[in-house]
Amino acid sequence: MTTRVFSTTSDLGEHGLTLGLAPALTPAGVVDDPSFFHGFAAHPQVLARALLTLADVTATRYFQFTPSSLRDPVLTAHGDRLRAECFSACNSVYARLDLLPDGIDGGTVAHGTTNVDIGPATRTALAHMGRDRLLHLDVGRTGLTVSSPEATVAERPVEMPGRWVRALGNVAELHHGLVPAFTVGAAHAKAFVASLPSATSTSRTGWLVADRTGVRLTARPTGGAVLVTGVHRLSAVKRLLPHVAGLTVHGSADAGPVVVELALPGARLVLGLTEEAWRGHSGEGSLLTSLAGATVAEDADLVSALLAFEPVIHVPDLVRGTGLDDTRVRAALAVLAADGRVGWDVHDAAWFHRELPHDPERVEKDNPRLVGARRLVTDGAVSPAADGWSVRSRTGGPDHRVTAGGRCTCPWFLAHGTGRGPCAHVLAVQILTEASA
Repeated sequence: MTTRVFSTTSDLGEHGLTLGLAPALTPAGVVDDPSFFHGFAAHPQVLARALLTLADVTATRYFQFTPSSLRDPVLTAHGDRLRAECFSACNSVYARLDLLPDGIDGGTVAHGTTNVDIGPATRTALAHMGRDRLLHLDVGRTGLTVSSPEATVAERPVEMPGRWVRALGNVAELHHGLVPAFTVGAAHAKAFVASLPSATSTSRTGWLVADRTGVRLTARPTGGAVLVTGVHRLSAVKRLLPHVAGLTVHGSADAGPVVVELALPGARLVLGLTEEAWRGHSGEGSLLTSLAGATVAEDADLVSALLAFEPVIHVPDLVRGTGLDDTRVRAALAVLAADGRVGWDVHDAAWFHRELPHDPERVEKDNPRLVGARRLVTDGAVSPAADGWSVRSRTGGPDHRVTAGGRCTCPWFLAHGTGRGPCAHVLAVQILTEASA
Protein backbone atom coordinates (compact mmCIF):
# COMPACT_ATOMS: atom_id res chain seq x y z
CA MET A 1 0.00 0.00 0.00
CA THR A 2 1.32 3.45 -0.93
CA THR A 3 0.94 6.25 1.61
CA ARG A 4 2.30 9.76 1.84
CA VAL A 5 3.44 11.43 5.05
CA PHE A 6 2.30 15.01 5.49
CA SER A 7 4.90 17.50 6.65
CA THR A 8 2.45 19.01 9.11
CA THR A 9 0.10 16.81 11.11
CA SER A 10 -3.41 16.11 9.81
CA ASP A 11 -5.96 15.55 12.53
CA LEU A 12 -9.32 13.78 12.18
CA GLY A 13 -11.29 15.12 15.12
CA GLU A 14 -14.87 14.88 16.31
CA HIS A 15 -16.03 17.79 14.16
CA GLY A 16 -13.93 17.51 11.02
CA LEU A 17 -10.62 17.02 9.30
CA THR A 18 -7.73 19.44 9.78
CA LEU A 19 -5.50 19.11 6.74
CA GLY A 20 -1.79 19.03 7.17
CA LEU A 21 0.01 20.37 4.13
CA ALA A 22 0.48 17.76 1.44
CA PRO A 23 4.03 17.20 0.19
CA ALA A 24 4.68 18.89 -3.13
CA LEU A 25 5.09 16.33 -5.88
CA THR A 26 7.37 17.69 -8.57
CA PRO A 27 9.40 16.30 -11.49
CA ALA A 28 12.42 16.44 -9.15
CA GLY A 29 10.69 14.34 -6.47
CA VAL A 30 8.88 15.07 -3.21
CA VAL A 31 9.40 18.51 -1.66
CA ASP A 32 8.31 18.66 1.98
CA ASP A 33 6.65 21.62 3.67
CA PRO A 34 6.00 23.65 0.51
CA SER A 35 4.54 27.05 -0.05
CA PHE A 36 2.82 25.69 -3.10
CA PHE A 37 1.34 28.85 -4.59
CA HIS A 38 2.46 32.44 -4.55
CA GLY A 39 1.83 34.98 -7.25
CA PHE A 40 -0.08 38.03 -8.44
CA ALA A 41 -3.54 37.90 -9.95
CA ALA A 42 -3.78 39.04 -13.56
CA HIS A 43 -7.37 40.12 -12.84
CA PRO A 44 -7.34 41.03 -9.15
CA GLN A 45 -10.96 42.11 -8.82
CA VAL A 46 -12.19 38.95 -10.54
CA LEU A 47 -10.19 36.74 -8.18
CA ALA A 48 -11.25 38.74 -5.12
CA ARG A 49 -14.94 38.58 -5.98
CA ALA A 50 -14.73 34.91 -6.94
CA LEU A 51 -13.22 34.03 -3.55
CA LEU A 52 -15.96 36.05 -1.87
CA THR A 53 -18.52 34.12 -3.93
CA LEU A 54 -17.14 30.86 -2.53
CA ALA A 55 -17.31 32.33 0.96
CA ASP A 56 -20.94 33.33 0.34
CA VAL A 57 -21.84 29.81 -0.83
CA THR A 58 -20.26 28.00 2.10
CA ALA A 59 -21.85 30.45 4.56
CA THR A 60 -25.38 29.84 3.28
CA ARG A 61 -27.97 27.16 3.99
CA TYR A 62 -30.17 27.35 0.89
CA PHE A 63 -32.75 24.86 2.11
CA GLN A 64 -34.71 26.69 4.81
CA PHE A 65 -32.33 29.63 4.55
CA THR A 66 -29.98 30.15 7.48
CA PRO A 67 -26.63 31.99 7.49
CA SER A 68 -23.57 30.04 8.65
CA SER A 69 -20.12 30.91 9.95
CA LEU A 70 -18.34 28.50 7.56
CA ARG A 71 -16.11 30.19 4.97
CA ASP A 72 -13.32 27.74 4.31
CA PRO A 73 -12.45 26.55 0.80
CA VAL A 74 -10.12 23.66 -0.01
CA LEU A 75 -7.20 24.99 -2.09
CA THR A 76 -5.26 22.78 -4.51
CA ALA A 77 -2.38 23.84 -6.77
CA HIS A 78 -1.76 21.74 -9.89
CA GLY A 79 1.43 23.21 -11.29
CA ASP A 80 -0.44 25.32 -13.83
CA ARG A 81 -3.60 26.45 -11.99
CA LEU A 82 -5.11 26.93 -8.54
CA ARG A 83 -8.45 25.40 -7.57
CA ALA A 84 -10.61 26.46 -4.62
CA GLU A 85 -13.58 24.24 -3.66
CA CYS A 86 -16.34 24.39 -1.07
CA PHE A 87 -19.90 23.33 -0.26
CA SER A 88 -22.87 25.28 1.00
CA ALA A 89 -23.82 24.88 4.65
CA CYS A 90 -26.76 22.67 3.56
CA ASN A 91 -24.37 20.65 1.36
CA SER A 92 -26.67 20.94 -1.68
CA VAL A 93 -24.39 23.34 -3.61
CA TYR A 94 -20.82 22.58 -4.71
CA ALA A 95 -18.71 25.56 -5.78
CA ARG A 96 -15.30 25.55 -7.42
CA LEU A 97 -13.08 28.35 -8.68
CA ASP A 98 -10.43 27.46 -11.25
CA LEU A 99 -7.76 30.17 -11.46
CA LEU A 100 -6.28 29.38 -14.87
CA PRO A 101 -2.76 30.08 -16.18
CA ASP A 102 -3.80 33.33 -17.87
CA GLY A 103 -5.26 34.51 -14.58
CA ILE A 104 -1.85 34.37 -12.87
CA ASP A 105 0.53 37.28 -13.49
CA GLY A 106 3.91 35.93 -12.41
CA GLY A 107 4.80 33.79 -9.42
CA THR A 108 5.06 30.09 -8.64
CA VAL A 109 2.39 27.42 -8.96
CA ALA A 110 3.68 24.20 -7.44
CA HIS A 111 1.64 21.25 -6.10
CA GLY A 112 -0.31 20.77 -2.87
CA THR A 113 -3.64 20.90 -1.01
CA THR A 114 -4.77 22.68 2.14
CA ASN A 115 -7.97 24.01 3.72
CA VAL A 116 -8.20 27.61 4.95
CA ASP A 117 -10.71 30.02 6.43
CA ILE A 118 -11.84 33.23 4.74
CA GLY A 119 -12.52 35.28 7.84
CA PRO A 120 -13.90 38.81 8.31
CA ALA A 121 -10.54 40.55 7.81
CA THR A 122 -9.88 38.71 4.56
CA ARG A 123 -13.43 39.35 3.34
CA THR A 124 -12.97 43.06 3.99
CA ALA A 125 -9.67 43.14 2.11
CA LEU A 126 -11.14 41.27 -0.85
CA ALA A 127 -14.31 43.39 -0.91
CA HIS A 128 -12.23 46.57 -1.28
CA MET A 129 -10.15 45.21 -4.15
CA GLY A 130 -10.31 47.59 -7.11
CA ARG A 131 -9.99 46.59 -10.72
CA ASP A 132 -6.56 48.21 -11.13
CA ARG A 133 -5.06 47.25 -7.75
CA LEU A 134 -2.40 44.60 -7.06
CA LEU A 135 -3.46 41.37 -5.38
CA HIS A 136 -0.95 38.75 -4.25
CA LEU A 137 -1.78 35.32 -2.82
CA ASP A 138 0.46 32.92 -0.93
CA VAL A 139 -0.80 29.45 -0.01
CA GLY A 140 1.37 27.16 2.05
CA ARG A 141 2.20 25.68 5.44
CA THR A 142 0.74 28.58 7.42
CA GLY A 143 -2.43 28.83 5.33
CA LEU A 144 -3.51 31.66 3.04
CA THR A 145 -1.98 35.14 2.90
CA VAL A 146 -3.73 37.87 0.90
CA SER A 147 -1.68 41.00 0.20
CA SER A 148 -2.48 44.33 -1.44
CA PRO A 149 -0.59 47.64 -1.31
CA GLU A 150 -2.83 48.67 1.59
CA ALA A 151 -2.86 45.54 3.77
CA THR A 152 -1.75 41.96 4.32
CA VAL A 153 -4.13 39.44 5.89
CA ALA A 154 -3.23 35.88 6.87
CA GLU A 155 -5.61 32.96 7.43
CA ARG A 156 -4.67 29.72 9.15
CA PRO A 157 -5.55 26.17 8.05
CA VAL A 158 -8.85 25.02 9.53
CA GLU A 159 -10.88 21.86 10.01
CA MET A 160 -12.63 20.51 6.95
CA PRO A 161 -16.04 18.98 7.78
CA GLY A 162 -15.91 15.21 7.45
CA ARG A 163 -19.08 15.25 5.35
CA TRP A 164 -17.17 17.27 2.74
CA VAL A 165 -14.99 14.24 1.94
CA ARG A 166 -18.09 12.15 1.24
CA ALA A 167 -19.57 15.01 -0.74
CA LEU A 168 -16.43 15.49 -2.87
CA GLY A 169 -16.65 11.85 -3.94
CA ASN A 170 -20.34 12.04 -4.78
CA VAL A 171 -19.85 15.30 -6.71
CA ALA A 172 -17.21 13.61 -8.86
CA GLU A 173 -19.49 10.69 -9.71
CA LEU A 174 -22.64 12.78 -10.21
CA HIS A 175 -20.86 15.19 -12.55
CA HIS A 176 -19.02 12.42 -14.39
CA GLY A 177 -21.87 11.67 -16.77
CA LEU A 178 -23.07 15.21 -17.39
CA VAL A 179 -22.84 16.75 -20.85
CA PRO A 180 -23.13 20.41 -21.83
CA ALA A 181 -26.70 21.30 -22.79
CA PHE A 182 -26.09 24.84 -24.03
CA THR A 183 -23.61 27.72 -23.97
CA VAL A 184 -24.35 31.44 -24.25
CA GLY A 185 -22.12 34.48 -24.62
CA ALA A 186 -21.43 37.37 -22.29
CA ALA A 187 -24.58 39.45 -22.93
CA HIS A 188 -27.07 36.61 -22.40
CA ALA A 189 -25.06 35.20 -19.49
CA LYS A 190 -25.04 38.56 -17.69
CA ALA A 191 -28.77 39.02 -18.25
CA PHE A 192 -29.42 35.57 -16.74
CA VAL A 193 -27.19 36.20 -13.72
CA ALA A 194 -28.85 39.56 -13.12
CA SER A 195 -32.29 37.88 -13.11
CA LEU A 196 -31.43 35.27 -10.48
CA PRO A 197 -33.51 35.40 -7.28
CA SER A 198 -31.81 36.05 -3.95
CA ALA A 199 -30.68 33.26 -1.64
CA THR A 200 -33.64 33.98 0.67
CA SER A 201 -36.23 33.58 -2.09
CA THR A 202 -38.77 30.78 -2.29
CA SER A 203 -37.42 27.77 -4.16
CA ARG A 204 -38.35 27.87 -7.86
CA THR A 205 -38.27 24.89 -10.20
CA GLY A 206 -38.29 24.88 -13.99
CA TRP A 207 -36.37 24.17 -17.16
CA LEU A 208 -33.54 26.45 -18.22
CA VAL A 209 -33.76 27.10 -21.94
CA ALA A 210 -31.42 29.10 -24.19
CA ASP A 211 -32.68 30.77 -27.37
CA ARG A 212 -31.94 33.90 -29.37
CA THR A 213 -33.48 36.04 -26.62
CA GLY A 214 -31.24 34.65 -23.87
CA VAL A 215 -31.59 32.15 -21.01
CA ARG A 216 -34.98 31.80 -19.34
CA LEU A 217 -36.79 29.54 -16.89
CA THR A 218 -39.86 27.84 -18.36
CA ALA A 219 -42.62 25.66 -16.93
CA ARG A 220 -42.28 23.03 -19.68
CA PRO A 221 -39.25 21.29 -21.22
CA THR A 222 -38.19 21.98 -24.78
CA GLY A 223 -35.24 20.82 -26.84
CA GLY A 224 -31.96 21.31 -24.97
CA ALA A 225 -33.70 22.31 -21.73
CA VAL A 226 -32.20 21.52 -18.30
CA LEU A 227 -34.38 20.90 -15.25
CA VAL A 228 -33.25 22.93 -12.22
CA THR A 229 -34.76 22.74 -8.76
CA GLY A 230 -34.05 25.70 -6.49
CA VAL A 231 -32.74 28.32 -8.91
CA HIS A 232 -32.06 30.57 -5.90
CA ARG A 233 -29.08 28.32 -5.15
CA LEU A 234 -27.22 30.09 -7.97
CA SER A 235 -27.63 33.51 -6.36
CA ALA A 236 -24.04 33.86 -5.08
CA VAL A 237 -22.71 34.41 -8.61
CA LYS A 238 -24.44 37.79 -8.82
CA ARG A 239 -21.35 39.21 -7.15
CA LEU A 240 -19.45 38.41 -10.37
CA LEU A 241 -21.97 39.98 -12.75
CA PRO A 242 -19.65 42.64 -14.26
CA HIS A 243 -17.02 40.01 -15.10
CA VAL A 244 -19.16 37.23 -16.64
CA ALA A 245 -17.86 36.35 -20.13
CA GLY A 246 -20.12 33.39 -20.87
CA LEU A 247 -22.18 30.60 -19.34
CA THR A 248 -22.51 26.85 -19.94
CA VAL A 249 -25.18 24.65 -18.37
CA HIS A 250 -24.64 20.89 -17.99
CA GLY A 251 -27.58 18.57 -17.33
CA SER A 252 -30.73 17.19 -18.91
CA ALA A 253 -34.48 17.70 -19.06
CA ASP A 254 -34.93 14.93 -16.47
CA ALA A 255 -34.46 15.27 -12.73
CA GLY A 256 -30.81 15.02 -11.76
CA PRO A 257 -27.69 17.01 -10.88
CA VAL A 258 -26.97 20.27 -12.71
CA VAL A 259 -23.72 22.15 -13.26
CA VAL A 260 -23.60 25.84 -14.17
CA GLU A 261 -20.20 27.05 -15.37
CA LEU A 262 -19.35 30.75 -15.62
CA ALA A 263 -16.50 31.91 -17.85
CA LEU A 264 -14.50 34.73 -16.25
CA PRO A 265 -11.32 36.57 -17.27
CA GLY A 266 -8.53 34.14 -16.43
CA ALA A 267 -10.82 31.86 -14.45
CA ARG A 268 -13.92 29.65 -14.32
CA LEU A 269 -16.51 29.39 -11.57
CA VAL A 270 -18.54 26.17 -11.33
CA LEU A 271 -21.70 25.63 -9.27
CA GLY A 272 -23.08 22.10 -8.92
CA LEU A 273 -26.64 21.60 -7.66
CA THR A 274 -28.19 18.40 -6.32
CA GLU A 275 -31.44 17.08 -7.78
CA GLU A 276 -33.46 18.62 -4.92
CA ALA A 277 -32.67 21.64 -2.77
CA TRP A 278 -33.07 19.58 0.40
CA ARG A 279 -30.64 16.86 -0.70
CA GLY A 280 -26.98 17.19 0.25
CA HIS A 281 -24.12 15.83 -1.83
CA SER A 282 -22.79 13.85 1.13
CA GLY A 283 -25.87 11.58 1.17
CA GLU A 284 -26.14 10.74 -2.52
CA GLY A 285 -24.48 7.30 -2.53
CA SER A 286 -23.60 7.61 -6.20
CA LEU A 287 -20.26 5.78 -5.88
CA LEU A 288 -21.53 2.59 -4.28
CA THR A 289 -21.68 0.46 -7.43
CA SER A 290 -18.03 1.19 -8.24
CA LEU A 291 -16.90 0.71 -4.64
CA ALA A 292 -18.34 -2.80 -4.39
CA GLY A 293 -15.78 -4.37 -6.76
CA ALA A 294 -13.62 -7.16 -5.35
CA THR A 295 -10.26 -5.63 -6.32
CA VAL A 296 -10.99 -1.89 -6.18
CA ALA A 297 -9.10 -1.19 -2.95
CA GLU A 298 -5.87 -2.74 -4.23
CA ASP A 299 -6.34 -1.14 -7.64
CA ALA A 300 -6.86 2.25 -6.03
CA ASP A 301 -3.54 1.95 -4.17
CA LEU A 302 -1.80 1.16 -7.45
CA VAL A 303 -3.42 4.06 -9.31
CA SER A 304 -2.81 6.55 -6.48
CA ALA A 305 0.94 5.88 -6.66
CA LEU A 306 0.96 7.35 -10.17
CA LEU A 307 -0.91 10.57 -9.33
CA ALA A 308 0.99 13.83 -8.91
CA PHE A 309 -1.55 16.68 -8.70
CA GLU A 310 -2.39 16.49 -12.39
CA PRO A 311 -4.95 19.12 -13.44
CA VAL A 312 -6.14 16.61 -16.06
CA ILE A 313 -5.76 12.88 -15.37
CA HIS A 314 -5.41 10.83 -18.55
CA VAL A 315 -6.99 7.41 -18.01
CA PRO A 316 -5.09 5.76 -20.92
CA ASP A 317 -1.82 6.77 -19.22
CA LEU A 318 -2.98 5.09 -16.00
CA VAL A 319 -3.98 1.98 -17.92
CA ARG A 320 -0.46 1.75 -19.37
CA GLY A 321 1.23 2.63 -16.09
CA THR A 322 -0.70 0.15 -13.91
CA GLY A 323 -1.26 -2.69 -16.34
CA LEU A 324 -4.95 -2.70 -15.36
CA ASP A 325 -7.74 -2.53 -17.92
CA ASP A 326 -9.81 0.59 -18.47
CA THR A 327 -12.75 -0.65 -16.36
CA ARG A 328 -10.60 -1.41 -13.32
CA VAL A 329 -8.77 1.94 -13.55
CA ARG A 330 -12.06 3.82 -13.66
CA ALA A 331 -13.37 1.84 -10.67
CA ALA A 332 -10.14 2.63 -8.80
CA LEU A 333 -10.62 6.33 -9.51
CA ALA A 334 -14.09 6.03 -7.97
CA VAL A 335 -12.48 4.73 -4.77
CA LEU A 336 -10.01 7.61 -4.79
CA ALA A 337 -12.93 9.99 -5.33
CA ALA A 338 -14.66 8.52 -2.26
CA ASP A 339 -11.48 9.30 -0.31
CA GLY A 340 -11.51 12.88 -1.65
CA ARG A 341 -8.32 12.39 -3.66
CA VAL A 342 -9.68 12.95 -7.17
CA GLY A 343 -12.40 15.19 -8.57
CA TRP A 344 -14.18 15.58 -11.89
CA ASP A 345 -14.03 18.69 -14.09
CA VAL A 346 -17.00 18.93 -16.47
CA HIS A 347 -15.20 21.54 -18.60
CA ASP A 348 -12.24 19.27 -19.33
CA ALA A 349 -14.37 16.09 -19.05
CA ALA A 350 -11.53 14.63 -17.00
CA TRP A 351 -10.49 13.69 -13.48
CA PHE A 352 -8.09 15.90 -11.52
CA HIS A 353 -5.97 15.10 -8.46
CA ARG A 354 -6.21 16.67 -5.02
CA GLU A 355 -4.34 15.22 -2.04
CA LEU A 356 -6.15 14.63 1.26
CA PRO A 357 -4.83 12.52 4.14
CA HIS A 358 -5.32 8.85 3.25
CA ASP A 359 -7.71 6.99 5.55
CA PRO A 360 -7.95 3.31 4.50
CA GLU A 361 -11.16 2.90 6.52
CA ARG A 362 -12.91 6.01 5.17
CA VAL A 363 -14.74 4.23 2.34
CA GLU A 364 -16.42 1.83 4.75
CA LYS A 365 -17.13 4.48 7.39
CA ASP A 366 -18.78 6.75 4.85
CA ASN A 367 -20.76 4.01 3.07
CA PRO A 368 -22.71 1.91 5.58
CA ARG A 369 -24.79 0.33 2.77
CA LEU A 370 -21.60 -1.15 1.36
CA VAL A 371 -20.65 -2.53 4.78
CA GLY A 372 -24.14 -4.02 5.14
CA ALA A 373 -23.94 -5.62 1.69
CA ARG A 374 -20.64 -7.31 2.47
CA ARG A 375 -22.07 -8.59 5.75
CA LEU A 376 -25.04 -10.10 3.89
CA VAL A 377 -22.66 -11.96 1.56
CA THR A 378 -20.49 -13.17 4.46
CA ASP A 379 -23.57 -14.41 6.34
CA GLY A 380 -24.78 -16.37 3.30
CA ALA A 381 -27.97 -14.33 3.09
CA VAL A 382 -27.97 -14.12 -0.72
CA SER A 383 -29.24 -17.02 -2.83
CA PRO A 384 -30.50 -17.53 -6.41
CA ALA A 385 -34.26 -17.42 -6.98
CA ALA A 386 -36.53 -18.12 -9.95
CA ASP A 387 -36.90 -14.45 -10.83
CA GLY A 388 -33.48 -13.20 -9.73
CA TRP A 389 -32.06 -13.33 -6.22
CA SER A 390 -33.44 -13.75 -2.72
CA VAL A 391 -31.83 -11.81 0.14
CA ARG A 392 -32.66 -12.80 3.69
CA SER A 393 -33.92 -9.96 5.86
CA ARG A 394 -31.74 -9.15 8.85
CA THR A 395 -34.81 -8.05 10.86
CA GLY A 396 -36.72 -11.33 10.58
CA GLY A 397 -39.16 -10.04 7.99
CA PRO A 398 -39.89 -11.52 4.56
CA ASP A 399 -37.00 -12.07 2.19
CA HIS A 400 -36.19 -9.29 -0.28
CA ARG A 401 -36.24 -9.99 -4.02
CA VAL A 402 -33.60 -8.49 -6.29
CA THR A 403 -34.50 -8.68 -9.96
CA ALA A 404 -32.80 -7.78 -13.22
CA GLY A 405 -32.03 -4.10 -13.66
CA GLY A 406 -31.05 -3.64 -10.01
CA ARG A 407 -34.58 -3.50 -8.58
CA CYS A 408 -35.41 -4.63 -5.04
CA THR A 409 -38.54 -5.11 -2.94
CA CYS A 410 -37.04 -3.58 0.21
CA PRO A 411 -38.54 -0.43 1.79
CA TRP A 412 -35.38 1.59 1.06
CA PHE A 413 -35.61 0.91 -2.67
CA LEU A 414 -39.34 1.61 -2.71
CA ALA A 415 -38.65 5.01 -1.10
CA HIS A 416 -35.60 6.07 -3.11
CA GLY A 417 -35.42 3.91 -6.24
CA THR A 418 -32.04 4.29 -7.93
CA GLY A 419 -31.83 8.03 -7.31
CA ARG A 420 -29.47 7.68 -4.35
CA GLY A 421 -27.40 4.70 -5.43
CA PRO A 422 -28.25 1.00 -4.94
CA CYS A 423 -29.62 -0.50 -1.75
CA ALA A 424 -27.57 -2.96 0.32
CA HIS A 425 -29.38 -5.96 -1.17
CA VAL A 426 -28.59 -4.97 -4.77
CA LEU A 427 -24.98 -4.36 -3.75
CA ALA A 428 -24.81 -7.77 -2.08
CA VAL A 429 -25.97 -9.45 -5.28
CA GLN A 430 -23.36 -7.50 -7.26
CA ILE A 431 -20.58 -8.55 -4.86
CA LEU A 432 -21.63 -12.20 -4.96
CA THR A 433 -21.97 -12.40 -8.76
CA GLU A 434 -18.60 -10.71 -9.31
CA ALA A 435 -16.95 -13.14 -6.89
CA SER A 436 -18.49 -16.08 -8.79
CA ALA A 437 -17.44 -14.81 -12.22
